[in-house]
Amino acid sequence: MSKFKYAGNAVLAVTMALSLLVACSSNQTSSVPTSSSPASSSAPSSGPKKEISISMFDRGTVPTEEGTYENNRWTKWINEKSPVNVKWVPVTRSQAQPKLNALIASGEAPDLIWEYDRNYISQLANQGVIQPIGDYINKYSTTYKAYLEKHPELKPYLNVNGQTYAVSFARETVANHGMWIRQDWLDKLGLKAPTTAEEFIEVARKFRDGDPDGNGKADTVPISLSGSGTGILRALFFTQENQWYVEGGKLEYGRLLDRFTDSLAFQKQLFDEGLIDKEYITDTNFQRSSQLLTTGKAGIYLGQWGTVNIDNAYRDLLKNVPDAKLVPLESISTKYGKSGLYQEAPPSVFTVFNSKMKEDQIKSAIQFLDWMLKDGWVPLKYGEENVHYKTVDGARQTINQDKFVKEVSYAGEYALMIDSIMTPKLIIDTAAKDELSQNYAKLKAKSLELAMKNVYRRDIPYSPDIPELTQLIATFSPIAVQIETKVVTGGKSITAQDGMNDLRKEWKRLGGDSVDKQVQDWYQKNKNNFK
Repeated sequence: MSKFKYAGNAVLAVTMALSLLVACSSNQTSSVPTSSSPASSSAPSSGPKKEISISMFDRGTVPTEEGTYENNRWTKWINEKSPVNVKWVPVTRSQAQPKLNALIASGEAPDLIWEYDRNYISQLANQGVIQPIGDYINKYSTTYKAYLEKHPELKPYLNVNGQTYAVSFARETVANHGMWIRQDWLDKLGLKAPTTAEEFIEVARKFRDGDPDGNGKADTVPISLSGSGTGILRALFFTQENQWYVEGGKLEYGRLLDRFTDSLAFQKQLFDEGLIDKEYITDTNFQRSSQLLTTGKAGIYLGQWGTVNIDNAYRDLLKNVPDAKLVPLESISTKYGKSGLYQEAPPSVFTVFNSKMKEDQIKSAIQFLDWMLKDGWVPLKYGEENVHYKTVDGARQTINQDKFVKEVSYAGEYALMIDSIMTPKLIIDTAAKDELSQNYAKLKAKSLELAMKNVYRRDIPYSPDIPELTQLIATFSPIAVQIETKVVTGGKSITAQDGMNDLRKEWKRLGGDSVDKQVQDWYQKNKNNFK
């Protein structure tokens, strides 16, 4: 895989970690503020606070007794301690962009908008929905401006058409996707963990037919997929639908490569043989995939690497099936070799500013981001010191995992900025000391090692900043999803190659040939900046 390079020779790789992951490396903990508990992080007193509205991802993780995403202990704490009053605007994670687009179209978009997808940010910039903020950062920021100087690797990602449109922070880990398997099922059926695509299918067949849960019924689902599952299946073939790859000196769109056809064929085979849950396509909130895992009906789980969802699912599984042994699984090889699972680029979530914001609102929003980066993120990630965590040898160690899950785990959704680095050691050091938490921490640390073990192919750091391209992809993507769904679920009526032929026809029909020429020009002008 040495011929595959990361952009900028930086490690550009997975995250799933999101803002809920466990944190800073052992040689950095001393530099992280330790006074940032809900009792100590105060906003500067300078008259009435301005109100700003901010979008956030609704992942359905706020316990009923804690309130709602709009109103809970942490929204109240933020409004008490930060320099602004925040109105939070939740958007369902799986439908974030359509929801945001609807808010934009109706003139009700929040002041600050979050998204992970840089293509989407570029689209908003080219549509005039958001505004450049580079001059405002220079004028009004202190903490974030200094942070950018320490993390110059972020800067290219924040620019669109030569201007700074977004703020972001370095990911705790670029690990994003992960694979898990029931070791107890493997042991019962006399199987070894799969290392190739062929072995993966064979193990799944045995999970389907071998009654691994021992209830005498053919009711097991070999493979459960969360929303990231299809991305994992594509990564195995060194392709993703919205990445560009250097092929023969030219940029080629991942969704149109022959390798993508192979990934569709693999996914179709799994579906046709009943090896993946046949309702996963409509499982937009991921509740069914989680339920299959936690009730002990799924043998393999494909999803995000380290979110609160897999953390909680592990605990729920053991409550339902105490003898279950869920362990991390390394990426499997295909005819193309062994690929790393999806790994993110260095920036985390992008935050952008609504073009309707006035300068005084922008100033307040930047002051809020500075406060979040300096003080606010720590309690949102760890909770209150001596209530949810205690500091042991420089690491913030969870006191009671159940209390943390209930009262803190959802709070990371509010952290627009985080200054933290993830390591396997810190996962263990920050975990609660009860046996269950420590056992899972060791597994999670191992899963991080496996997620980062194999190189993930990313030939350029981000997609070309071309307005015609962002518009083309916005139109093409929903059509492509329909075609791909038809391929996977259509049985003998359509092959993966038929689907690829349709994808290429649609791309061409929508003006793809013209855009491809612009993409090649963009690559020739910018490729030296990627080395």
